[in-house]
Amino acid sequence: MNAKAEHYDVIRKPVITEKSTMASENNAVVFEVAMDSTKPQIRDAVEALFGVKVKAVNTAIHKGKVKRFRGQKGRRADTKKAYVTLVEGNTIDVTTGL
Repeated sequence: MNAKAEHYDVIRKPVITEKSTMASENNAVVFEVAMDSTKPQIRDAVEALFGVKVKAVNTAIHKGKVKRFRGQKGRRADTKKAYVTLVEGNTIDVTTGL
């Protein structure tokens, strides 16, 4: 498997919420990433895919909610978010797509 495919395995999708929009004002971008990915892997993937310099990576694990589906109890999957802070002067426009 080539390196580009590995980067796409690490980064799943951008997170576009009110909180992530507020973070973008501070030169940060939020991505949903693979649960087993590490901060160095996330840094390498963002730098390779978007051609930017990464200043810092913070991660947060969001536990899945317990929901009911047709009367049955089910549980949503856990997700991992990466808050990627970019070096001054670098930007990623997540609204246009890759």
